[in-house]
Amino acid sequence: MCLLGEGVVDTELQFFFFQPCLQLCQSVLQRNSRWIQRMICGLKEIRFAAILLHQPHHQGNMAFTGKYEFEGDENYDDFVKKIGLSSDKIEMGRNCKIVTEVVQNGNDFTWTQHFPGGHTTTNTFTIGKEADMETMGGKKFKATVKMEDGKIVADFPNYHHTAEICGGKLVEISTTSGVVYKRTSKRIA
Repeated sequence: MCLLGEGVVDTELQFFFFQPCLQLCQSVLQRNSRWIQRMICGLKEIRFAAILLHQPHHQGNMAFTGKYEFEGDENYDDFVKKIGLSSDKIEMGRNCKIVTEVVQNGNDFTWTQHFPGGHTTTNTFTIGKEADMETMGGKKFKATVKMEDGKIVADFPNYHHTAEICGGKLVEISTTSGVVYKRTSKRIA
């Protein structure tokens, strides 16, 4: 359960945990106990670290960085028909061993998809800023990619797309007109 939200320590948490601890430590500190001084400093550092680590868009551990290989998908045919892919592209993409390479540097991402036969698509974006993007089919568009609850969120021309890391796997979900497509890729590097 996350007790922190919107980049600031939850006021109830601060009132019921941090403040009483600091007050207790400060009252004992008046007795000149050296270890209590260290405990107060430690609590202040923990509080500061908690605030920093939960700033909006902060990904201190670079959670997405890695190389992922297609493992499986759900609802492929219904989804690609709904977004209007041609039958030759539908067949070419079926069970395609796409390798997705993600490089994350804070809020900056380079997202590359390598397809069999040498075709590659690369999108470079910064969370919260408009970027030039390209679909797998080669259609160019502009989008502002967001980070919501640890998920990358983007609106492509024909569908809404999210990506997240779950259990070390890259899980991508695309939704259009009530049809949900899920692609899972395992980490290979």
